[in-house]
Amino acid sequence: MRKFIQKALERLDRLDHEQVAHLIAGLSEENELLAGVLESMTDAIVVTDPDRRVILSNRAAARMLGFAAEDVQDRPLGEAVADRAFASFLDEHLAGPEKVADREFALDGGRRHLSVSILPLVREGRVQGALVHAEDVTERRAREARLRRAESLASLTTLAAGVAHEIKNPLGSMGIHLQLIRRKIGGKECVDARDVEPHLAVIAEEVDRLNRIVVDFLFAVKPMDTRLEDADLNAVVRDLIAFVRPELEEAGVAVESSLAEDVPVLKLDVRYVKQALLNLIKNAMAAMSGGGRLGIETARNGDEVQVRVTDTGTGIPAEIMEKIFEPYFTTKPFGTGLGLTIVFKIVKEHFGDIAVASREGEGTTFTITLPVPQKDTMLIEDRRGAR
Repeated sequence: MRKFIQKALERLDRLDHEQVAHLIAGLSEENELLAGVLESMTDAIVVTDPDRRVILSNRAAARMLGFAAEDVQDRPLGEAVADRAFASFLDEHLAGPEKVADREFALDGGRRHLSVSILPLVREGRVQGALVHAEDVTERRAREARLRRAESLASLTTLAAGVAHEIKNPLGSMGIHLQLIRRKIGGKECVDARDVEPHLAVIAEEVDRLNRIVVDFLFAVKPMDTRLEDADLNAVVRDLIAFVRPELEEAGVAVESSLAEDVPVLKLDVRYVKQALLNLIKNAMAAMSGGGRLGIETARNGDEVQVRVTDTGTGIPAEIMEKIFEPYFTTKPFGTGLGLTIVFKIVKEHFGDIAVASREGEGTTFTITLPVPQKDTMLIEDRRGAR
């Protein structure tokens, strides 16, 4: 239709009245079709000119963004939006050449959540305006929050069962050694300390074990008080390597690091990131009991940064790969089985992801992916608290 109209306009002076009427009817029909499509959409659509003024919008946009369609026409979109932070975001990006995808905003005091994208309209190499798309994700976020709460309850049940099982063993051991001490004491007025010292040493060791179980359990179930601040990830990795190098050398593990220079400043809680990486390193050391190589690598990948921890250990059998992040799952004869669960939790608190690749007999690679902060984004502040 567009090519037909363009050709018709080129010879408009040669068209008779009937042909002009046909052309106008075609334009009107196409316009009505476009308007019908826009008004039937449940997502908000707004088109602006190079000066950020609204030239087209649908009913969903008026409802979501809180303006009357007739009042916003030919006005800058930012002026028609009540929320000032959202308005500032629109003013900054509407006339720019960069695409903005899926930025989330909390409006009306957090009662509504919108996902907003802005697509520059470019013609002949110049920005001629912008297309704004907004989706109301309030119900989706509520469903996700309910699902997270259900998953949290299920995890808590698993954790409680696991900690009960873990506590039984040291308690049983302590009970046995207390009975042995009681027998050796009997009705004696004086007891040689050397007779009971081995039993007391075992009891002290089991008390320490119980303490570790409780500490790890509390860490796994309590909400984390993460304080995300600007931090240099490479510096965090270097500090951690320096800290564990003596232990690695003693275990016969050579460490190799490759830290990308283009890794930007990230929003991190350095304490927890170090804890997560340390847990992965400890896992790697356990898999290389006879020595081996540990690799730690950072890399920039678009809007994300990756940290890879690789070992040349025994690898993870494929049949248990899906279980390794579950609470109290372990193939080792020692430890609480919460190390990787804690790593997973820390990564999620940083809005990241963790993946694992492994081959039996060859080694394992854990990859942590963290987002590069978008300083021009008003992210929903309470997303972490909804978990």
